[in-house]
Amino acid sequence: MTAETNDAQAPAAVRCFGAGDALYERYHDEEWGIPVHGDAALLERIVLEGAQSGLSWLTILRKREGYREVFESFEPAAVATFTETDVERLMDDARIVRNRRKIESAIVNARATVALAEAGTSLDTLFWSFAPEPRDVAPGSWADVPASTPESIALAKALKKAGFVFVGPTTMYAAMQACGLVDDHIAGCVAAQR
Repeated sequence: MTAETNDAQAPAAVRCFGAGDALYERYHDEEWGIPVHGDAALLERIVLEGAQSGLSWLTILRKREGYREVFESFEPAAVATFTETDVERLMDDARIVRNRRKIESAIVNARATVALAEAGTSLDTLFWSFAPEPRDVAPGSWADVPASTPESIALAKALKKAGFVFVGPTTMYAAMQACGLVDDHIAGCVAAQR
């Protein structure tokens, strides 16, 4: 048997989500559930999870490079200086979701991130302080994956207290999944329990 024949007969990789779209598959395989650290990287994930509210995650993935460009690679100090003029400019920019509240939340959250640093801590420290104990067994199906947890509820509360917005418990659980605080890859997924 030739290598070509073997490849043709090899079963397709099983993914718990993202199959069928190359960008989504790459996100699933290379990012989702892998630990993310650093204030800019975490701010990006929080902003993107908030932007996704009411939309598909694939829509946000397709706009992510645009977000990185218009929001200065999510450097908190840079985004914190944005003004109403910047908001108006961003409202006309098709590279991102043009929703005023979501745009303003990115700026508010950057300012809150800067305030944490000025207080002697970091978004990274705050965010990761809510990481639960790792699961012993991968979820059997999406029915076994919660929409929120006591940790995501507590994280949302702590972030709101620190001045963040668009950070409800469900959104924060999605961020916890995306940033590797929890590993919710379904049993049998190519990325489960890596």
